[in-house]
Formats: sequence, C-alpha cells, structure tokens
Amino acid sequence: MQNDPMKLTSIDTLVDKHIGKKGTENRESFEYELKLDVIGQIIKEARIKQNLTQEQLGKLIGVKKAQISKLENNTKQFRIDTILKVLNALGAKLKLSVELGEVERLVIE
Repeated sequence: MQNDPMKLTSIDTLVDKHIGKKGTENRESFEYELKLDVIGQIIKEARIKQNLTQEQLGKLIGVKKAQISKLENNTKQFRIDTILKVLNALGAKLKLSVELGEVERLVIE
C-alpha cells in the first residue's frame, strides 16, 4: 500500500481559514493581539538578557512589578509612553514607521 504524501498548507491559508481573511474584523483583532504579544515577548527577553527581575525593571521606570508582568503577558493594554520607558530602561532601540496606503509617511528611529 502506497502512502499519500502529506499535504502542506501555508500559515497564511490556515489563518485565512480559521481566523478570517485580511480586512475582516476577526483578522484585524487577531493581528493586533499578536503584535501586542510580540512586543511583550521582546520586552521579556530583553529584561531576562539583562538579568533584571520584573520588580527591578519596574523600579527603573517607576511602576510596580505587576505592570511589567501585565505588559509582558499582554493582559492589559498600555500607553505607548509606558512601553517606551521600558524599552529605554532596557537599552532597546525602537523603530516605528507609519504607512498611509502605499506610502510610508513617518519613520522614527
């Protein structure tokens, strides 16, 4: 008996099927949450790399340990200034670009 080769499916196809196509409300919400998760993970990795506890990082920027935990675990939305303070305390650089349609309008490095 001959085995059928395994069918490969791209992640984009799976996301389109299970979350929704780009532009739909479900897809936009999913991608927004994913970006917040990625930011939290980057902050956590940078903190650990610098051998800082959540409490130590919180003291550096004047917030409680719980706020750092929530930021790393995306359990609460944060103001951009809190994220910028954390990144600055960790010595991280932020690059931000804003695109309007097909044209990049603003780049902050």
